Amino acid sequence: MEYGLIGEHLPHSFSKEIHEQLADYTYELHEVAKEDLDAFMRARDFKAINVTIPYKQDVIPYLDEISESAREIGAVNTIVNRNGTLYGDNTDQIGMTQLIHKIGLDLQGKTVLILGTGGTSRTAQYVAKKLGARVIRTVSRDRRNGSLTYETAAKECPEAQIILNTTPAGMFPKIDGQAIDLAPFQKLEGVMDVVYNPLQTQLIQQAHSLGLPAEGGLYMLVGQAVAAVEIFLDQKLPEDALDKVFRSVLLTKINIVLTGMPGSGKSTVGALLAEKMGRQLIETDLEIQKKTGLHPSEIISAQGEAAFRDIEAEVIAEAAVKNGVVISTGGGAILREENIRHLKANGRIYFIDRDLEDILPTDDRPLSADRAALEQRYRERYDIYCGTADLRVPVKGDAESVAETIRKDFLS
Repeated sequence: MEYGLIGEHLPHSFSKEIHEQLADYTYELHEVAKEDLDAFMRARDFKAINVTIPYKQDVIPYLDEISESAREIGAVNTIVNRNGTLYGDNTDQIGMTQLIHKIGLDLQGKTVLILGTGGTSRTAQYVAKKLGARVIRTVSRDRRNGSLTYETAAKECPEAQIILNTTPAGMFPKIDGQAIDLAPFQKLEGVMDVVYNPLQTQLIQQAHSLGLPAEGGLYMLVGQAVAAVEIFLDQKLPEDALDKVFRSVLLTKINIVLTGMPGSGKSTVGALLAEKMGRQLIETDLEIQKKTGLHPSEIISAQGEAAFRDIEAEVIAEAAVKNGVVISTGGGAILREENIRHLKANGRIYFIDRDLEDILPTDDRPLSADRAALEQRYRERYDIYCGTADLRVPVKGDAESVAETIRKDFLS
């Protein structure tokens, strides 16, 4: 291996595509078991590598030189082999600083609460100090090194203004995880989460629901990669490299999610979008049929709507963790908050708003099989469609024009 990333579990890392957009080399994802780390580091059989969980501290004894910032932080994520001499640095602190600035958080004189006490927490403490935080407190499952606990943090530090999450809580595949509830922190001004997969953890979604500026870790990941490439190759990259590659990667990872009434045209629009944009189309009703061998109407008729919604929620959870797909949902998918949370984790939601008079009841939809039932469902759901969508798309014209409206918005 010449260039790459070492860590314990790497199948869902975005680093390979990021580095290969930034530089003209092959970047490998190289999983190293704990018992093999010593042999790998002693062999020094690489030109330059990045290091991720759980080895950012473990690699330090093998290094001949280390940057001042990495030494102060006590964690290394970038190693360069200079003719057999290993030099270690920490570019996470660069990427984290860039992300904090992107969110618009001002740490000067503020009380900062850092979730976690591992290597990335050390980076966050270093960054918070450099950015002028007045008080820096850490949170852990126990009271390690004077930390607060998750159960007591809100009571012991109610004045927290900035929260930085450095734990893997909410990271794929356990995307329902959330390190801490933000609601008790009445003075909170903003949130940063180092988790980048999914793009929006539940922590970030809650912050947005509270009207707070917040963002996940993808921008940090690209920022630290830009800095790492510059160290790898000993050359500066163009000033716009970070924003350019961030946007490129982000667009490949966000799902396009379609919601709307039964008969509003979601399947047709979804197929057009998938074709136009070279994406996989996932229709949740069809996935339910594949999973159960039954049409949704058969499940509802035989087992009831609640049983159907349980199956639907499972299918949506499975679809939502994917990246870069088009998801066409069933008409009632928006009725469960868990579905919206899952769909928003990696997706932008478009409500296809077709006028009620243009929607026809059909026998294969037992919840809207006649005009009266259809109108009732419309009244029950319309505000939820609007409230959960990132964009309402009125249907004016044919499916092609609707698909083009969504495509242009998505790429804008």
